Amino acid sequence: MDTAANEKIGSLIAQIRQERGLTQAEFARRLNTSQSAVNRIEHGKQNLSLETLGRISDVLNKQLISLGDKSVNLRIEGGYELSGEITLKSSKNAAVGLLCASLLNYGVTRFTNFPKIEEVYRIIEVLQSIGVKVKWTNGNDLEIRRPARLQLDNINAESARKTRSVLMVIGPLMHDYTDFKIPYAGGCKLGTRSVEPHLFALEEFGVNIVATQGFYQVTVNKKPAKRITLFESGDTVTENALLAAARTPEETIIELASANYAIQDVALFLRKLGVKVNGLGSTTMTVQGVRGVIKKNITYSPVEDPIEAMFFTSAAITTNSEITIRRVPIEFMSLELLKLKKMGLQYTQSERYKATNGYTDLVDLTIHKHNGSLKALPGKIYSRPFPGLNADNLPYFVPIAGVINGRTLIHDWMYENRAIYYTEMTKVGMQVELADPHRLYIQGPTKFSKANVVCPPALRPASLLLIGMLAADGISTLRNVYTINRGYEAIAERLNSLGAHITIFNEM
Repeated sequence: MDTAANEKIGSLIAQIRQERGLTQAEFARRLNTSQSAVNRIEHGKQNLSLETLGRISDVLNKQLISLGDKSVNLRIEGGYELSGEITLKSSKNAAVGLLCASLLNYGVTRFTNFPKIEEVYRIIEVLQSIGVKVKWTNGNDLEIRRPARLQLDNINAESARKTRSVLMVIGPLMHDYTDFKIPYAGGCKLGTRSVEPHLFALEEFGVNIVATQGFYQVTVNKKPAKRITLFESGDTVTENALLAAARTPEETIIELASANYAIQDVALFLRKLGVKVNGLGSTTMTVQGVRGVIKKNITYSPVEDPIEAMFFTSAAITTNSEITIRRVPIEFMSLELLKLKKMGLQYTQSERYKATNGYTDLVDLTIHKHNGSLKALPGKIYSRPFPGLNADNLPYFVPIAGVINGRTLIHDWMYENRAIYYTEMTKVGMQVELADPHRLYIQGPTKFSKANVVCPPALRPASLLLIGMLAADGISTLRNVYTINRGYEAIAERLNSLGAHITIFNEM
């Protein structure tokens, strides 16, 4: 590379390192080099080989521009039991909602114990592109400063189109801007996911949204909504309505709201901003918004991720292992655990204690070995809005169904394509029969087999393949794991801490 190219790639490396919250010293330690070498790299004073760039990409968990089509992959040596304990990271779904909610605050917003995952990075990139100052501090803490005026015309369309969560910036922005546009929302490829529920909810507040070429054009003639019924009891729809109501001084009643954990976190955050929110945990929420600008210096910590708890539970059961999962939001795992108990699983849990947010109940959960004794449930396993079985927890019953005795029917009615992606598990030896685009039968027990597979473009189905490979004897390869990194932080390293044998590698 010439000097200009070295300087460009060095600057990019420094930027990504800082976004990841790594000091030069910590980055150097992970690269197995000196801090002075890192300093030279970041200032463009050292030539970089493809091998060195590959190692840097592995450490930063980020595909570098100069590496073209290089992807991050996992090599899994399976067949090992897991053991030990793991502490959950905070929730992806809560984190992205909180990032969007931070746009309501003209003061300094600090989030502690925030997840460093690709979905969060994409929203941060969107915020930074419109002028918000965002920096990582003390590892996983995040500091956000919103300027008096945002540069909405500069919005990072590429980052926005990689996450559906970008829709939630409309709720905060409508309070200060009468005309703006945001890029089409992206995320997992799970079929047609209509944005109409967002449109129907926000139009009650005087927001008009029209789809144009690649963008949603938003015009605002703000008015009080008073009482709205959500067209769909979805998480992001409910959050958008809450954010729209947060600076609407008249009382807003939101009916058929989602009562899920992410909504509770956003509501608790709004309370810190001075917004009066009642009805947490119910389907009817009442919001008394703040009149005028909100400017407060606040600190908030999102709740731990119950979906991650289900991932580790599924991994333990599928590999017939005993592990302890710390800080589990038990209210959002209780039905899942009851169904597992009726299958014959034995587990123990601690007394309840409060999360850092002072509201959510946590437990420490130990999953015990089953030694092949689990039995299939007679009825189907399906999801419902909270307090039903969580739609994002449902996929983790797929590998579990592969190790129990009998035939299991799983009904994933919410997404058009997700059940189809479950058939990928046949590549690691599972017996999966697709009845229709939403229902599948799984026959267990399974003798998992090694495989070489590219991740499907959906977070939960991709992570199921990783679980199956952990249970398979031999060496498997899971390619292009960006999809998994959208929702799970340092998942390979954390599984290795439980006794897994996973190597991260890059290839062109």
